[in-house]
Amino acid sequence: MILRGRRLVVRSMQEPDVARLAEIAAEPEIWQRWGEVSEADLRAKLAGAADDVTGLVVELDGEVVGLIQYHEETDPDYRHAGVDMFLAEGARGQGYGREALLLVAGHLFEQRGHHRLTIDPAADNEPAIRCYAAAGFRTVGVMRRYERGRDGSFHDGLLMELVRPDQPSG
Repeated sequence: MILRGRRLVVRSMQEPDVARLAEIAAEPEIWQRWGEVSEADLRAKLAGAADDVTGLVVELDGEVVGLIQYHEETDPDYRHAGVDMFLAEGARGQGYGREALLLVAGHLFEQRGHHRLTIDPAADNEPAIRCYAAAGFRTVGVMRRYERGRDGSFHDGLLMELVRPDQPSG
């Protein structure tokens, strides 16, 4: 799969991408949020064996600058997709995350038939929340003690959603 934006390409992950993605994931700010993302974890995504998660590479000027992944709920009564992502330090704060999210959202709405997407950043991850809001995601609510942090304690998460604009509500 290849999704082309104005400045970015979001494409299927390939074996040569694994080492670079592991390097990006080891950056302190990403490691603090994601924990260890090993090359073995990334290869599992590549092979399609990672909990039904589809991993895609974010590429800028031919260089891998991040990962965006999604999982799909296939039960027709609850069908939706969840998205998550990380970008290298040099690619943050320039609108690349927003562009990558919009490319993937378009794919999930148009090609995969979803009407709703979710994303769940840590409640204190203000840069990520700003990025997701800029892509159209809206806050649903705070999930108290949602995930265990690197310090061993549980931290709040923020549930955000993007609903396909041409789909009527309920």
